[in-house]
Amino acid sequence: MVRTYRKRTKPLGLPPGSLVHVGEKKIGTVKLTLMDYDQTQFQETIIKTVDECFPFKDTATTTWINVDGLHDVEVIKALGERFAWHPLVMEDILNTEHRPKLEDFGDYLYAVLKMLQYDVKKQEVTSEQISVIIGPHYVVSFQEREGDVFDPIRDRIRTAKGRTRSQGSDYLAYSLIDAIVDHYFVVMDLLGEQIDLIEEELVTHPEQTTLRRIHRLKRETTLLRKSVWPLRELIRGLERDGSALIAETTAVYMKDVYDHVIDVVDTLETYREVTSGMLEIYISSISNRTNEVMKVLTIIATIFIPLTFIVGVYGMNFNYMPELGWRWGYFAILSLMTVTAGIMLIFFRRKKWI
Repeated sequence: MVRTYRKRTKPLGLPPGSLVHVGEKKIGTVKLTLMDYDQTQFQETIIKTVDECFPFKDTATTTWINVDGLHDVEVIKALGERFAWHPLVMEDILNTEHRPKLEDFGDYLYAVLKMLQYDVKKQEVTSEQISVIIGPHYVVSFQEREGDVFDPIRDRIRTAKGRTRSQGSDYLAYSLIDAIVDHYFVVMDLLGEQIDLIEEELVTHPEQTTLRRIHRLKRETTLLRKSVWPLRELIRGLERDGSALIAETTAVYMKDVYDHVIDVVDTLETYREVTSGMLEIYISSISNRTNEVMKVLTIIATIFIPLTFIVGVYGMNFNYMPELGWRWGYFAILSLMTVTAGIMLIFFRRKKWI
């Protein structure tokens, strides 16, 4: 289950720029993957030491370094020192609880995004913070876990398909952001299918499990909202702020991503309204079921009121009651009770109460 609200796990009172990992605690080594390319050449390698990255900082080719794992603070610190990143940037990279944002440091840009994926087996949304640093000829991306939505970009770089190999680091950054935003549509479509199933269940036969699924949907839409809404400002900043690191040709593509983000926001708001309405539908359905049960019980109780009266009258212990000595008195009373109940049932049916 996705935790929409988290307790702050970073120790309080530390000075600005203190490098403390806030996120999933892991053991093992951090994986660094490097892809370096231009129109004519390409190389891909697994980096064993941070020092191997430094020669690619100022090359004319475009370099993409992807870091899987943030638990080893020394690796992040070494990268920051080699590339001369601000200590606050390294602090933000290690803190995986940030909202999406964009910061311009002149010779590089720092962006934080949320990568969302849908676990079909568990039927829940998973969130992963992606930190991206955009330099003149390099892009460095950070994430806690292996596995992302960037495989199509890697394939295009390897096979020299599309524009990626002929463009610079700004276009690579655009491609990463576009892949993240495009995958939002996948998550939204799967959430839409879940909403349709729950709506059908609400109309036919709502159960207690239905209420739990509705609450889970509300949490997931809240998570989506926290991930998507700030992204509009981030994309708008890349598109309009006029950074020297973002070419005008790439800014045009950023406008397209911005339009996609607006589409996601509109769909998300629709889902939030539908999910909120589901709670009202659930309450109404349960109330209607309760009313149906109460109506049946009321009709049964109403039918037995005159029958109880008849039984009560003939249950009195008086010596002189005309019907007590009659041979057919017992059968006559039973017949009277049956006729009375039948008349009441016919009356209720004509009134369309049953």
